[in-house]
Amino acid sequence: MVYGLTGGVGMGKSTAARLIAECRVSVVDSDDLAREVVAVGEPALTEIAETFGAEYLDEDGKLDRKKMAKLVFNDERARKKLEAIIHPRVRECWQAMVAEWRAAGQGGVVVIPLLFEVEAQGEFDAVLCVACTTSTQRERLRLRGWDAKQIDARIEAQMGVAAKIELADHVLWNEGSVDALRDQITRILS
Repeated sequence: MVYGLTGGVGMGKSTAARLIAECRVSVVDSDDLAREVVAVGEPALTEIAETFGAEYLDEDGKLDRKKMAKLVFNDERARKKLEAIIHPRVRECWQAMVAEWRAAGQGGVVVIPLLFEVEAQGEFDAVLCVACTTSTQRERLRLRGWDAKQIDARIEAQMGVAAKIELADHVLWNEGSVDALRDQITRILS
């Protein structure tokens, strides 16, 4: 089985991915791929600089992620432009991994925060959604150092978690302990 793993920001996708990897299942995270496609020397970084301006690169020529986030989470048009540059490249990367897994007769998990938003669900045998309550989500994001405005902007940029739960094949409820999450993952994967 090849699974897509999604969920709202701050709901525990990274923790779930780590626990899945502990089960000796291959995991690729689209956020990691997104960092790779905007690395120095990559065409996407050049396109970002041409589209948004060199002021979105730091003194080392790398993407100034904080500055870019401030722009795109306050300007939907800018966010859509950035997504149009990054998402197709990231999709190509994880599709290549999925093709390798399938050719080798093995399964895996691709973590895609915006899985339903980019309509990638058809690429997977099943979709897992990591979810928790809104209060837990907001507390986790506060612990990252985000203020209320940043939290609201990030949450509003994604499909609501209730809709993701409805569309998913399996829900990993991440309100309790890591062991409780691990038990859910083990049951689904077995």
